[in-house]
Order: sequence, then structure tokens, then C-alpha cells
Amino acid sequence: MGITILLLYVGAFLGAFFAVKYITQIFFSRVDYTSLKTVTFGDESAVKANRVASVLSVITILLLWVAFTNSTLPLPKAPAPFEGTVEFTYTAKAPDGATDDANVTIIVYREDISQTLDENGEPGQIPTTPEIEPGDGFAKNDATVVPRYGYKVISVRGNDDVSRRDGSEIVAINGQPIQPGEAIRLPEGDVGLTDKGTPFFEPATGQRMQRLYLPAPEVATERLGDLFVEGYRNFTLIEHTWISLQRVILGFFFGTLLGVPLGYAMGLTNWARGWFDPIVEFMRPVPPLALIPLMIIWFGIGEQSKVILLFLAALWIMAIAARSGVSGVAITKVHAAYSLGASKWQILRKVIIPNSLPEIFTGARVAMGVCWGTVVAAELVAAERGLGMMIMVASKFQLTDIVIVGIILIGVIGFAIDVGIRQLEKFLVPWKGRI
Repeated sequence: MGITILLLYVGAFLGAFFAVKYITQIFFSRVDYTSLKTVTFGDESAVKANRVASVLSVITILLLWVAFTNSTLPLPKAPAPFEGTVEFTYTAKAPDGATDDANVTIIVYREDISQTLDENGEPGQIPTTPEIEPGDGFAKNDATVVPRYGYKVISVRGNDDVSRRDGSEIVAINGQPIQPGEAIRLPEGDVGLTDKGTPFFEPATGQRMQRLYLPAPEVATERLGDLFVEGYRNFTLIEHTWISLQRVILGFFFGTLLGVPLGYAMGLTNWARGWFDPIVEFMRPVPPLALIPLMIIWFGIGEQSKVILLFLAALWIMAIAARSGVSGVAITKVHAAYSLGASKWQILRKVIIPNSLPEIFTGARVAMGVCWGTVVAAELVAAERGLGMMIMVASKFQLTDIVIVGIILIGVIGFAIDVGIRQLEKFLVPWKGRI
């Protein structure tokens, strides 16, 4: 299924690319500074996000989400899991060689029927096993119920006149000879025999994911509304979101406050480079999750340990970004400043800092993303509020819709912060990519 989704996404990307390119060339002619450039490939200033592509990308993801879940939205969908009534016939063979046929009726119902409402607004009820006529002969008819995405071993010989203990065995399904461990595929699912010769039925699942693994968009939206109104674990969704955002901002702020000067020092003095380089390069590949036990031992399980963990997640990234920014300053600009009589402080303020800002902003975007990824782990320990806590607790109870809502909120907030950093960079570093 994963390969199918990936291929569909790639196909949508290529199809949308050529379609938009064709339509743009025919109906829209772009005449501006970028279009008049003779060299555009490799020039960052000539590359701008195509908003049409952005919209189509989001729409494609939503369409794939709907297509591969049991959504009720009237949009194209992948083949659905079987739901309804199915029958098959088994042939039992007695010790004396006599055979007899009996029917098995199976009702396949939605596994989340109790979480949905019927026409009267009442929760759905799991269907009961229907009553059927046993029929003539020593093999009797049977009936059972099974959920979609389920699996049911059917003890069909429990009511037969000649039981398994008496030496009865099943030799055919729907007239096809069968041995223990084999199965026959029907349009409604797989019917076969276990290794001990007992029939089983596994409904056809189609290509859609069940609600436990990926709830439909409307289910996640409904859960989002419930969280806004009712909250989760005695706190509203706004409170969970704000405390996580507060932790991330504090950790990122202090990581930047210390990391940028540290990176400048490493980029400008031999002594600082030699002194701090082993520490930074040693800590950089260490995942923040590995530091959680130490944070608990050193700082306890309160807010302090969570903020310090996020601080460490941002510190090394910002230090390396600042050091890289200093290293990337063109030496010709430094020589030109010296030739004009600039002091070291003036070179730092007028040359090094402005030219290193693009690298620092790139590091800030990376660090903020790492902090958002770390906050989930930081809130694992004794946290009463936070999106990470909400996600982890919900996952233990298999509340996938809450997990999806938390992930979407983290992604949306992280994206909004990233956009803000990019806009700030555009304002503070308008020359990026132009000189």
C-alpha cells in the first residue's frame, strides 16, 4: 500500500508540473526582473515558490488521505474493505467415508461501528449472530459475525452430528478440495483451514487503512473540535499548545543566545576554535533523546529539565551555523574594510555579522524544527500539559485521531514559525542571493 501511495503522489507531482507549465506558457506570460535574467539556474534570487504548486501539493495530500481511508467524503477512493454478508460451503467427511455439505453465513461489520452514530443519533451496535436453520445431514449450517480487518476461526463442527473427535474432517470449501493450512480466495475475503483443519475467514481489506492506523480527515476534524471544547486530561487544547510553544521558544531562545556568540568565537579565534571544537563536534551527533536520563537526574522532572533539553537541542546547531557563517564571509570584503581603516569591531559589526546572517537564519530554521521534534520526547516525563504529552498518552490508548491532531498542530505551528523566520530574514538580509 505504501508503494501505491508513493507512486500516486509522484504521478500527481509530475502530472501537475507539466499541466501547470503548459497552461502558464499558453495563457500567462511573465515579464519581470527574474524573467529577464540570462542566468537563472543556480541563482537563488531567481527561484521563488510557485503558489499554484503549493496549493496542488496540499490538495494532493488531502486527496490521498481521503482515498486510502474509510472516509465518507464524496471523493475518489481506493477499493474498500468488504462489508456485508458472505456465505461459503464446506464439505465434511465422516470416518466411514460419507460426506455432507453445510453452509456458513458470516456478517462482516464495521470495526468502528460503536464509535459512529446511526440515523437516530445513537451509537451503532455490533450485529448479533443470526439464527439459521441447521439443515439436514450430519454437517450443520453455522453463522457468525466478524469485523472488517478482522480474522475469525469458525468452529463449524461443534454442532455437527459427527464431530472432530469422532474423526470428522473438512475436505473441501465451495467444492474445491483443500488441505489444512491452505486457503481459497473469494471476492469477499479468504476462506481456508488452519493447521488443525478448522475453517477460518478473513475479510478482504481492500486498499484502505483502518481507523486504528489512519483515521479519515473528517474523524480527525471532529476530534479537533472535541478537543477545543472538552480538552484532554483536564486541560484545553489551547493550554496544551501554549505550554509546548512556550517550552520550544524558551529553549530555542537560550540556545541561540549562547550558540551564536560561541559560533562567532570559534570562527574568529584559533584558541576558541581549538577549545570548543571538540565539545561541539562531540555533542552535535548526540540525539537529544539520549540526554533525557541525565536531564532528569540533574534537574529533576519539572519544567527546568524540559527547557534545558530543548536548549541543548538548539545550542549546537546554532553554534555550527554561526561558525559556518563566519567561515563563508568573502575574504576580499574583509581586506577591503581593512584597507579603508576599519577596526576589528567595525569589521565584526559591518562585515562579518551581516554576511553571516543567512547561515544563522538557516540554522535557526533547522534548530526550531529539531526543537519541535524534541518537545515530544521532553514531555514524556511527568508532563501534565503539552502537545507531546497529549500525543504520547493518546498513543498508549490507540487514540490515533488525537495523535494525528497533535502532529498536525505541531506541523502547522512549526510551519508558521518557519515562515516568520523567512520573512524576518527577508527583512534583515535583503541582499541574500544578490551579492
